[in-house]
Amino acid sequence: MVADTPRSSDVQTRYEAVIGLEVHCQLLTHSKMFAADTNAFGGEPNTHVSVITLGHPGTLPKANRQAVEYAVRIGLAVGSEITRHNVFARKNYFYPDLPKGYQLSQDKGPICVGGTVPITAKDPVTGESYQTEIQLHHIHLEEDAGKSIHDGSDWTTQLDYNRAGTPLIEMVTEPCIRTADEAGQYLTEVRRLVRYLDICDGNMEEGSLRCDVNVSIRPVGATYLGTKVEVKNLNSIRNVMRAVDSEIQRQIDVTEAGGTLIQETRTFDASTGLSAGMREKETMNDYRYFPDPDLAPVVISDAWLADIEAAMPMLPSARLARFTDHYGLPAYDATLLTDAKELADYYEETCAALPTDKISPAAYKAVSNWIMGPVKGHLNEKTLRDRQFPVSASQLAALIGLVLNETVSQTAAQQVFTLMLTNLETSPADLAQQHGLIQNRNTDALQTLVESVLAEWPDKVEQYRKGKKNLLGMFVGEVMKKSKGSADPKLVNQLVVKTLQ
Repeated sequence: MVADTPRSSDVQTRYEAVIGLEVHCQLLTHSKMFAADTNAFGGEPNTHVSVITLGHPGTLPKANRQAVEYAVRIGLAVGSEITRHNVFARKNYFYPDLPKGYQLSQDKGPICVGGTVPITAKDPVTGESYQTEIQLHHIHLEEDAGKSIHDGSDWTTQLDYNRAGTPLIEMVTEPCIRTADEAGQYLTEVRRLVRYLDICDGNMEEGSLRCDVNVSIRPVGATYLGTKVEVKNLNSIRNVMRAVDSEIQRQIDVTEAGGTLIQETRTFDASTGLSAGMREKETMNDYRYFPDPDLAPVVISDAWLADIEAAMPMLPSARLARFTDHYGLPAYDATLLTDAKELADYYEETCAALPTDKISPAAYKAVSNWIMGPVKGHLNEKTLRDRQFPVSASQLAALIGLVLNETVSQTAAQQVFTLMLTNLETSPADLAQQHGLIQNRNTDALQTLVESVLAEWPDKVEQYRKGKKNLLGMFVGEVMKKSKGSADPKLVNQLVVKTLQ
């Protein structure tokens, strides 16, 4: 076993890592890859099954059309070549949780070949950012296995077949990754892509997106590949990065001590930071692939491919350009808002619901400020992704409209927003009215408040008149306090200046 340990910089400079990632993404289809069983997370054990999933004699599988289309989507998104004639093969490998005794996968002809994923990573030594492209070898379709449950027993294994047959894509990179940060940034971008494409929820904690890493080291400047070690089933981006760094250090330590690295599969314990060997790997896999005789080839015609291309959602890069060009947002706002598809959707839905007479670049920026501020302050990633955030886009647009119309002040709007979180059936305008937050533009009433504040601070008034003009903000703030946020700050500012003169 080896724990997370700091790396010796002088030793590290003599070696470089060569890393490849295999990312498994469960597809959000209604049914399984080769059966009509429901494809849903959870459920009582062995309730999402049928005779096909259970491998009963005489049953015949049928490829899921939606799964094929989802695989093509990700291929188009990363610039892969789409294979038109697709054959599924039997992968003969002992899976205790696949009742058939083999897995249906793709061997010689993956559905997507090649492609790139651009990322921005940081140099581990200098900390400087740089851009690079992670090269994909291929993406193939297959079915997931079930789940073995041990419940702490050394002698008993329970099998849940609900997940067996779930459609998967496996995205296999070239051995072109060099650092843990590159691996983490690549996985982050893949998760963002599959979510934008609506083909996978990317929930690593639920196992719908999993990652295996292949790591080897070699002397700096060498062109050959070292002995590859696989670390299996990592369930978070942080753990992928930790496991990569840990394995690089372990291989350096073994090499420096004069030991011999073996090609093996290891597991990483996130709670302890320890990795441990699971099994040695043969030089060549003995999976005995052969085309499944029960499945007809899946042929992607020109018309079908054109339909898939036409239905492609807008990708993150295009969304970023739209937010800067169409909405006129600064690059910082646009980058933050397009980081997650759900946040980008929420922004656009809010903009679309703004009062038509108030649509302007300033209004679009106001929506951005609200989402990056109060909205993000009251939600986490999960509540937005699951559409559980209580304030709808139309409600937020109505509140922003009250500010743009100067019906409520920005300060009062913050209070209305808080009330909206627990009063979902009441409109923002009604909430503002009920709680006395409608902006006060009564000049006489506000003049009385201004004079009251100035009378309370005679010393500050004298300082202002002697040139300390920055005290103006304090006076306005005190008037706003007395009005409980209901006063029109612009009008208050004018009245304070006029009275002080």
